Amino acid sequence: MTINAFQLYGTHLVERPPVRLRAGKLTADLADGNLRAIRYDGIEVLRAISYLVRDRDWGTYSPEIVDLSIEQKEDRFEVAYQARCEGPGETRLVIDVRIAAYQDRLDFEAEAMTETGFETNRCGFCILHPIVGVAGSPAKVEHVDGEIVTTRFPDVIEPWQPFKDMRAITHQVMPDVQAECRMEGDTFEMEDQRNWSDASYKTYVRPLALPWPYQISANQPVRQKTSLVIRDTRYSAPRFAPATLGGAIKLKLGERNGIMPDIGVIVTPEEADATLTAKAVLSEIAPRELLFHFDPNAGHAAEALKTFTAIAAVHRGRSTLEIALPCKSSPASEAAEIAHQMQLAAFKPDAIMISPSVDRQSTPPGSQWPDCPPLEEIYGVARATFPGMRIGGGMLSYFTELNRKRVPDGQLDFVSHCTNPIVHAADDLSVMQTLEALPFITRSVRAIYGDKPYRIGPSTIPMRQNPYGSRTMDNPMGARIPMANRDPRHNGRFAEAFALGYAIRVLDAGLECLTLSALTGPFGLIAGPAEPIEQGGRRPLFNAVRTLSALAGASWQECISSSPSEVLSFVARDAEGTKLHVVNLTSGERRVDYHASGKDLLLAPFATVALPLAD
Repeated sequence: MTINAFQLYGTHLVERPPVRLRAGKLTADLADGNLRAIRYDGIEVLRAISYLVRDRDWGTYSPEIVDLSIEQKEDRFEVAYQARCEGPGETRLVIDVRIAAYQDRLDFEAEAMTETGFETNRCGFCILHPIVGVAGSPAKVEHVDGEIVTTRFPDVIEPWQPFKDMRAITHQVMPDVQAECRMEGDTFEMEDQRNWSDASYKTYVRPLALPWPYQISANQPVRQKTSLVIRDTRYSAPRFAPATLGGAIKLKLGERNGIMPDIGVIVTPEEADATLTAKAVLSEIAPRELLFHFDPNAGHAAEALKTFTAIAAVHRGRSTLEIALPCKSSPASEAAEIAHQMQLAAFKPDAIMISPSVDRQSTPPGSQWPDCPPLEEIYGVARATFPGMRIGGGMLSYFTELNRKRVPDGQLDFVSHCTNPIVHAADDLSVMQTLEALPFITRSVRAIYGDKPYRIGPSTIPMRQNPYGSRTMDNPMGARIPMANRDPRHNGRFAEAFALGYAIRVLDAGLECLTLSALTGPFGLIAGPAEPIEQGGRRPLFNAVRTLSALAGASWQECISSSPSEVLSFVARDAEGTKLHVVNLTSGERRVDYHASGKDLLLAPFATVALPLAD
């Protein structure tokens, strides 16, 4: 069967493949003017070196690349280009870039110039260190005052910047191989990007404690440079090849096991009528949990709750009302009004997930925390106002906000948060790599809250709300852009693979419930009238959510992949038998060897399969 780009990505637009550059044992991929997958002797040293320009809402400009030249020789490469950004009010920024690498050194230099002045939240280098094999490992940090400190990369996710006032950072790539990353032209600091489910530690220019947005002055050049220096002291310098280079990816049964979580589906007032119309499809999926969203600040009132009641009546599982409490008056009076509206609508959920509306917005380092009633008061009010219902708390936004404002859990029956994979980058590779960060997130939540019942979601590729700016980004052209409220890949097999990969990556967390979609709308399992597929048509994501929903309460056992960035799997056992579930996270075919299945599998791009196994 021929698979076209639309089936895979929900769009006919395909990313241009990167240009592979080589300087001896040093390799890098050039994509859109930035370097990705920087490796030495086959081992990833840096995930990326990028020169980025952010707008006032932390959206990332996509500059026009002109005058690109690439010179590749046997032991070196050189790249030069000019990047042009068009800002609001006919403002312009031009960046001249030079990249050069020779054997064990790479230099990335940039000079930004504007004739008009240019407003930005950030303009400069972002350097990404990988997390797998690096988290918790030793590092040496040189500060701008020359002080050198021996430390470690954070293991449990650090809510604030682990390193500030940086000039350089050195870590071990492999035994007897060190990598120093040196930054010049400004003061750099590092944040733990696992907070946002990015699979990286990010070292970036301009401390967040400084004001933003800020102006780049007209005709004042801004020069920066990032250098990577490899120190290889191995006597014979053996070559390290990636473990999966050539041959099949191997799967083997592991020791860890547990119980599959319930699967939830979110219902918003804006999609409630469409959800009710599609009640037959909802019954086919049979999620254990419906998560009803309610935000009085958005005008949600009793009419929405009446539709929720009708949906709950045709749903055989449990329901939770997710409340964004306005906190414009006393929490007690606001909760009482919501309870009154619920009574009028005869809406009786099993649980309440409550959070102050203001906590959906991020409070970055250096910012002033907004006024908010004490969470103990809000949870106490919820328990008194909604007797007989389980009370949950946490964040309606992302783990970042929960990590920075750790809610008191003594009055809570469960904690919850969401994630989103397109906060900082939206290319295919970066989105799929966010799955690597999920076990770090869930382990960090368990480090904070122990065995408290734990939920995640809704977590979708499109962003439902932006904690870091005034809005999510409209995406009428169906591009791959960060912080977009619609993403084309939600319509393709990419989303199906992402969802199953997500579920596998959080199995160890012992989740009570995982919500990965809505039923209708831009986050839904079936398409609406404005979608590029037939109205009412089932997106490929439907298959993953239906499969996971049917497995709720089944036992699982880990299945270890020799290349988890490419293929993930697990074994599930329920009343219908034992099955091996496998997902290909890549855009290419992958051959998989699992001896217990008796088959050598050839997985299509972003394919998900379930194979019966003998017990």
